[in-house]
Amino acid sequence: MSHPDFSINQLPNQALAGVRRSSYFGDRVFGHHPMLQYLTKDALDAVQSAVVSGSKIDRKIADQVAEGMKTWAIERGATHYTHWFQPLTGATAEKHDAFFDLTPTGQPLERFGGGQLVQQEPDASSFPSGGIRNTFEARGYTAWDPSSPAFIYESTLCIPTIFVSYTGEALDNKAPLLRALNAVDEAATEVARYFDKSVNKVYATLGWEQEYFLVDKALAQTRIDLMSAGRTLIGQASAKGQQLDDHYFGVIHSRVLAFMNDLEIECMHLGIPVKTRHNEVAPNQFELAPVFEEANLAVDHNLLLMDVMEKIADRHQFKVLFHEKPFAGINGSGKHNNWSLSTDTGVNLLSPGSTPMKNLQFLTFFINTIKAVDTYESLLRASISSQSNDQRLGGHEAPPTIFSVFIGDQLSAVLDELEGVSLGKLSPEEKTELKLNVVGKIPEILRDNTDRNRTSPFAFTGNKFEMRGVGAKANCAKPMTALNTAVADQLQCFKKEVDDLIDQKKLKKDEAIFNVLREYIKTSKRIRFEGDGYGQAWIEEAQKRGLTNAKNTPEALEVWATDAVVALFERTKVLSKTELRARHQVELEAYVLHTQIEGRILDELVYTQIIPGTIDYLNVLGNRVMQDQAIYGEGPAKKNMAQELLSTINDHLTQLKAETDQMIEARKKANALSDTSARAHAYAQDIAPRFDRIRLHADKLERYVAEAHWPLTKYRQLLFLK
Repeated sequence: MSHPDFSINQLPNQALAGVRRSSYFGDRVFGHHPMLQYLTKDALDAVQSAVVSGSKIDRKIADQVAEGMKTWAIERGATHYTHWFQPLTGATAEKHDAFFDLTPTGQPLERFGGGQLVQQEPDASSFPSGGIRNTFEARGYTAWDPSSPAFIYESTLCIPTIFVSYTGEALDNKAPLLRALNAVDEAATEVARYFDKSVNKVYATLGWEQEYFLVDKALAQTRIDLMSAGRTLIGQASAKGQQLDDHYFGVIHSRVLAFMNDLEIECMHLGIPVKTRHNEVAPNQFELAPVFEEANLAVDHNLLLMDVMEKIADRHQFKVLFHEKPFAGINGSGKHNNWSLSTDTGVNLLSPGSTPMKNLQFLTFFINTIKAVDTYESLLRASISSQSNDQRLGGHEAPPTIFSVFIGDQLSAVLDELEGVSLGKLSPEEKTELKLNVVGKIPEILRDNTDRNRTSPFAFTGNKFEMRGVGAKANCAKPMTALNTAVADQLQCFKKEVDDLIDQKKLKKDEAIFNVLREYIKTSKRIRFEGDGYGQAWIEEAQKRGLTNAKNTPEALEVWATDAVVALFERTKVLSKTELRARHQVELEAYVLHTQIEGRILDELVYTQIIPGTIDYLNVLGNRVMQDQAIYGEGPAKKNMAQELLSTINDHLTQLKAETDQMIEARKKANALSDTSARAHAYAQDIAPRFDRIRLHADKLERYVAEAHWPLTKYRQLLFLK
């Protein structure tokens, strides 16, 4: 198919319907192929070295990179550039500058040098910092991250960057992620060299699965809760919901399919390798998933995807909802993080191989990951916490608030066998038995071990671990920073213990590895759980095992202040104590603000829509009662259906107002607290629970009030496309 008058990225999406997507994949990305064309050899080598080893790029080379990047971008229609970064708001941020400039003599030109590429100084005063800097100290710096390639979005060259304060502390989610990835690279590489001396680098990989809802935009705009909070705070369940399971993997609605096609074309241009799309369980719920990528790039692509989705949805007259629980009574949305470790030699360290030694390598990283999760389960729980995810966790196929690891019966049996191995040196017969009959059969086991426990927060699924509790609108950088930091620290401990056994006990390498792994299997056994994560029995059992059960975000976030977590992040050089304290404050304040906003929305819904609409209907019923009394007379014996309905509605209306008034008073008391932690706990314990009580009466009223008088668009209208 030929289009002589257009470059491929100038074509409307409709014209690309018959074009192979591989032909334009990444054509708006300044990746390896454009760099070969637009950079000098020195500049290309410097960028590649920075990506692989983290080496610095000097100013002269940066000028060469900037010149090539600018030429490439302008040729593709870019007029502006921006440092694209991830402040602690959870979203992305950007400040656009034009390439256009004037010389001292007033001559126009396009200018973009190494200084603009490497660093910018956006005003940091309005971004959350958790007390790292005062409001009047506005300086913050964005610095280029060459490991994530620049891209053109619409007419802007976007340069992925980190964001730090004037004094160097991270004010974003990317800088800690990069540090955590560096830590796990160094630790995992040292351990991988036990098995293959040629390994020089280990990459953490991530494959996210993005769930979301689509709602007709015109209907969404009638609901202030959907538009302002991202979820329905009030709404009676539809008679038909997800109980028939007919939406899951069903035929995709034509409007949705058109949206998906448009979205996937945009993703291809931007180098986001989307591959899977399907209907999810709940009505109007869908999922999109890409091919696995290096974790830093995968995080950037997910954040970019969410921005692109909102814009494409708007074109198709949809409102896309990333909130974890936009509708009560049906499944919410998660962002499952599928995580693994891969070497620069092309080996997935969480995938068994064809030899006992390769399977021992698999067991090493598999068991160390379980041990890391066991040691830092409360940290991982905190990393998925948010006010919106609190609404989702613990029901409707979402993981519970207690962190556990699911590995399946077969792998559990393998670990049980290894646990029974005697300590110390092994006889040749014991080694043969262990390697052939225990370790050697792992590939066969995994071929049939494909079951998934849908209630498990952290499940092994063949060649990766799936972190299932991450919320749909979350930045994946937070859980990935926590997980990779914990695993890095654990692998460092493992390496030291193995080396000590080799040096001090004179054990052979594989004997030392087996000895340490055996102890890890025993000491991390409490985190392994194969059963129903929703039952009361698991809550009681988890308490006996000493596992954390933080029921809300403020409770979960308390771990940020513990000595063990501070020591972990400082030891791995991922976050300083100051940076941890800042994040704790930022997330507590975010919890308060989101809950406060929802409380105010409920005020407005109750007082300006539900009460007036219900009173209008009560007036209709009252007139009917008076008419009946005029005809039939008064008295208990004459009480009719209109009177009963009027009384029922009036009771719920009275309770609705009382609960709303009490919530407002509780909010005022919480707002008066000066300590952020105390305020967050007050919102979690005294205010958020009142939302459900308000909703109970509002939903009852929706059931009884005539539709002509009910002011809110209903679930059956929002959840089923026409």
